Amino acid sequence: MISTPQQQAVDDAITSRRSLRAFLPTPVAHEDIVQILQVAGRAPSGTNTQPWKVYVLQGERKQQLSSAILAAHNNPELAKQHTEEYAYYPQEWVSPYIDRRRKVGWDLYALLGLTRDNKAGMASQHGRNYEFFGAPVGLIFTIDRIMEQGSWLDYGMFLQNIMVAARARGLDTCPQAAFTQYHRIISDQLGLPDKETVVCGMALGVADMTKVENSLITERMRVEEFVKFVD
Repeated sequence: MISTPQQQAVDDAITSRRSLRAFLPTPVAHEDIVQILQVAGRAPSGTNTQPWKVYVLQGERKQQLSSAILAAHNNPELAKQHTEEYAYYPQEWVSPYIDRRRKVGWDLYALLGLTRDNKAGMASQHGRNYEFFGAPVGLIFTIDRIMEQGSWLDYGMFLQNIMVAARARGLDTCPQAAFTQYHRIISDQLGLPDKETVVCGMALGVADMTKVENSLITERMRVEEFVKFVD
């Protein structure tokens, strides 16, 4: 089957999407942000509930949030007081998931020259999450607490749409579950209503491809490893 230009464009936007962890300060046009979110809003959701809410942060407001979170993150005693509101990862890790998790972590740290003994260096790198890795746009996503598991599945499709639409415009992203630990700080900084819970954050901008961390390309399973054709 010969690929059409439309098919190739969609495939390229999906396959070129990566979690980039260093960005240039290049501004992102307001119109581009609006268009990306408008396109992403076409994501399917059960009975068209559209459970997503997005807070767009730039400039000083983004810096204020970053500073507030880092003040807690960089203080071990304060950091202990902040825990995730929902479990993103399993309580008990088993293969092959723990193996994949370890590999991507150590592959990244190896590129950065960080060893297992360099706890301070690893903590510093993790802290860059809360600066949105230097991206000019930070996105915080929330959902109404009354929504159930199905709406969270819908939310994932919305987030993927944002990342693919960004790639179609030559922009890059990094989805960030790390923000969930500091949901109370985020709620305070953004004035979130009590009915909303933080889903995740996301960096949006132009990736700095001179940075070694952005050379990381994670492995993906072959189709035959996760698909069974039932005849």
